[in-house]
Amino acid sequence: MTDAARPFDPQTRRAAPRAARVSGLTLAALALAAAVIGPILAVAASLLQQSEGTWAHLARTLLPVYVGNTLLLGALVAAGTAAVGVGAAWLVTMCRFPFRRQFEWALALPLALPAYVIAYAYTDLLDHPGAVQSALRAAFGWGPRDYWFPEIRSVEGAAVMFVLVLYPYVYLLARTAFLQQSACAFDVARTLGFGPWGAFARVAAPMARPAIATGVALALMETLADFGTVAHFGVQTFATGIYRSWFALGDRVAAAQLSACLMAFVLVLVALERTQRRAARYCPPGVFHELQAFELRGWRRWAAFGLCAAPVTLGFLAPVAILLHLSLTDGHNLFGARYVRFALNSLTLAGAAAVVTVAAAILLSYAERLAPGPATRAANRVAAMGYAIPGGVIAVGMLIPLAAFDNALDGWMRANLGVSTGLLLTGSIAALVFAYMVRFMAVALQTVEAGFGRITPSMDHAARALGESAGGALRRVHAPMLRGALLTAALIVFVDVMKELPATLIMRPFNFDTLAVQAYRLASDERLAQASTPALAIVAAGLIPVLLLSAQIRRSRPGSH
Repeated sequence: MTDAARPFDPQTRRAAPRAARVSGLTLAALALAAAVIGPILAVAASLLQQSEGTWAHLARTLLPVYVGNTLLLGALVAAGTAAVGVGAAWLVTMCRFPFRRQFEWALALPLALPAYVIAYAYTDLLDHPGAVQSALRAAFGWGPRDYWFPEIRSVEGAAVMFVLVLYPYVYLLARTAFLQQSACAFDVARTLGFGPWGAFARVAAPMARPAIATGVALALMETLADFGTVAHFGVQTFATGIYRSWFALGDRVAAAQLSACLMAFVLVLVALERTQRRAARYCPPGVFHELQAFELRGWRRWAAFGLCAAPVTLGFLAPVAILLHLSLTDGHNLFGARYVRFALNSLTLAGAAAVVTVAAAILLSYAERLAPGPATRAANRVAAMGYAIPGGVIAVGMLIPLAAFDNALDGWMRANLGVSTGLLLTGSIAALVFAYMVRFMAVALQTVEAGFGRITPSMDHAARALGESAGGALRRVHAPMLRGALLTAALIVFVDVMKELPATLIMRPFNFDTLAVQAYRLASDERLAQASTPALAIVAAGLIPVLLLSAQIRRSRPGSH
């Protein structure tokens, strides 16, 4: 049959353009993944470079201190977050006691506070000139050396701060796992003679082990990435060493090599978490039966109330009350001209980063949906690596190639045209927004992928059969159905950027301060009352997504509405 006689087939006519679009999406996803992994590769390549003697000095003197403090801090945070998070999750899921329903969402509130903000609050309260020690000296007539008091500015003090604000990672994930467990296995354990706590230790906790391990790993990654808390407490870790090498010593290679060491810590942590997750095997129940909560009586009900009230009080209510008191007595005016500028800078960065990150997440997710295969799956996995890398490491990894490009371009322009281009990319808002995208891509990608997972492929086929292109189907079919997931992803990225400190400190444009930077600067000068104003603004911005996340987890119980 000749081409002229061949019958018209619209599917054949659309096949070539569709294949071209799919190939283009795959290439775009691979290019985006390559850009995301670029800073990580730049940090890894620094191990082959020679520093200006700083690295040798650090290896002899401070590197053992960095390693020791980082390991001790990680061990304390892992133990503390696991104990508080799992215990609180089990109590509110399986026990009935006063205000249990309120604790279900209140226990997630400390997640709205960055660790460095709670550190500022408790330093003002517990340090030597603070209210607690001043009251003790006045009450008992003690002198400065007449008594012992725990040192808040220590590794142990920093660990307590991290536990108070990071245990919600473990609590939220463990509670989700407990809610989605069937009562079948739990009832079998009870019939075999185990009490409630024995059934918890032998059945419920092992079944929730992957979720608990993931929560602890997230808390540890946030601990390793933190700069503001350890810097304020004078604890020398890899995060403070990177900043000191970059700015105080002016050795970017040494900063990159310290970043590589910290990145190795994080990658080992991620590998251990994934091994733990693979080692667990679930036995899905055929029919879901809701776990029946135990009615606590007597002193047990008030003990459960106290155990749940303690982390909420210490991790949220007390620090917010301290910051409010400081702000009302000697704080800055949040609506003054300077703070309006800081707030606008923070909102600009957070809004731009949220839009760019969610758009990139849509591209990666849609590419894998239209062209599932090794290439798009690898692109998505690589793009999600940034969340495991601290912001300071990403900033160092970006500034090294950007500075090299800017210097090379400026040298060429000077030599050939007699014009200096200066620093076009280094220290620009665009570079900082890209660093945020690398850092928080995993958060947006997981949320968008979950949204796409609830849309059946038959809807794609129906849209294509009606003549919609891939872009038209995304715009007219998927986008309305993804509205909730996209909003959630944008909101989480927005708040994370508002709290991010290391990357902002290193990469921000000159004289471009945010609320987080202003809070850090004032606290570094021991002006904690003034630092309370921007700190409270950051906390207020973080409350909305925490409450939304808690409500979403409550609805995650099978059969709930």
